[in-house]
Amino acid sequence: MTRRRHVILGLAGSALLPSVFMAGCASTIGMRGPAFTPPVIFVHGNGDNSGLWQTTIWRFESNGWPADRLFAGDMPFPLARDEDQKAQSGRSSTREQRDFLAAEVKRVLLETGADKCVLIGNSRGGYAIRDYIANGAGRETVSHVILGGTPNHGVWSLPGYKEGSEFSGTGPFLTALNKPEHPGDPEATPGIRWLTIRSDNNDKYAQTTGEFIGLAGKPTGITTEGPALTGATNVVLPRVDHRETAFSPMAFDAMWRFLTGSAPATTAVIAEVHPVLQGMVTGRGASSIDATSGNFVNNQPLEGAKLEIWQTDPATGARMGREAFSTLIGRDGHWGPFTANSAATYEFVVSAPGYTTTHVYRSALPRSTRHLNFRPERLAPALRSEGGAVVLLSRPRGYFDRQRDSIMFDGSAVVPGVPPTGAGVSLSTLRLADARTRTVVGRFNDEQIAGQTWPVADGNVTLLELTY
Repeated sequence: MTRRRHVILGLAGSALLPSVFMAGCASTIGMRGPAFTPPVIFVHGNGDNSGLWQTTIWRFESNGWPADRLFAGDMPFPLARDEDQKAQSGRSSTREQRDFLAAEVKRVLLETGADKCVLIGNSRGGYAIRDYIANGAGRETVSHVILGGTPNHGVWSLPGYKEGSEFSGTGPFLTALNKPEHPGDPEATPGIRWLTIRSDNNDKYAQTTGEFIGLAGKPTGITTEGPALTGATNVVLPRVDHRETAFSPMAFDAMWRFLTGSAPATTAVIAEVHPVLQGMVTGRGASSIDATSGNFVNNQPLEGAKLEIWQTDPATGARMGREAFSTLIGRDGHWGPFTANSAATYEFVVSAPGYTTTHVYRSALPRSTRHLNFRPERLAPALRSEGGAVVLLSRPRGYFDRQRDSIMFDGSAVVPGVPPTGAGVSLSTLRLADARTRTVVGRFNDEQIAGQTWPVADGNVTLLELTY
């Protein structure tokens, strides 16, 4: 069996990387213009949506990859079933995910006229990619695969423990996926160029003990090498968390080098003056502001929702001038286009029957996007009855790590719900007794967002959503 090749990347060693990647990827992609540049399809993870790829797509564009060759789909029910072979409302099987991806690849190849595409997946999205290649048409339609943080050997690997889950390393799904087709074959399907990106020790789903999966202090049967595959180039990034294996600047750097054989010109996002913003408004089921945070989300269109956009004072979050944009969401869930100012900050207000009016504050958005997606919140009834205000600080493309990051929420370094060690939480909930409107600021390393509080008794919640 082919040995796993590990390349440890850090900023200090970046000068050594081009030769490493050229040696590990004999067939690189030359950037010679749209006709020669294959389409890239980004595949999101468990419970996520295409919006998480926004910054990665911006980085590809900033380095010259044509915008019309970059695609990201939204799997309708992105959460995995508890047991893969048992139907579960609002959740999807591995087969359904694979079939959705197959349809996406077919659509993109028809649209672009390309023979093959590149597939880039995060976490569970990597399962759909591997399944499509092993059991679908992927051998004929895919040239390169990049997997960021995909738990290729399971989140746990314990015989007899929840083996019906697709995340079980000893369950039928991963056992079949990791079994070589022929004796001596690697785990990564031959004939395709493979890259895996993992953390050295900070991925919550690649740990020897199960603090983040309900098995605190107990062995998982998994090591930090769990995302690696034999037959792939396996890159290790220092201290990144589970999501940052796909969405961080370091992950983008690894992707670009693997695909092109050279370093990117920049890992920053090059701003446009007047970016054009559009996206989707989708729904969620149970309250997301409780112990079941993130459960029951979906990517189904939220028809009848309303989206308003207001320009804000970046220092206070207060509205400036008249409403800049307003629309009702139709049957397809899409909104836009809205032409913005890349130097301006905005408040996005999402309201819908049965949902909490969600006031989303973001940093200035530097580039155009088709993936500025929103899911309005649902507040637990108990929170509304308590009065005051509720403010959320969310980091969709990574987790909070107090040992690694500088974090402030409403002037305090003690961020509610964020443990002193580990990178396993991406949402903090601040409950304020006073309902009077005031500014609340969230800061994560170099990014700072200011928003305004809104009375929870009137069915409002404030969301400070980090971009980076």
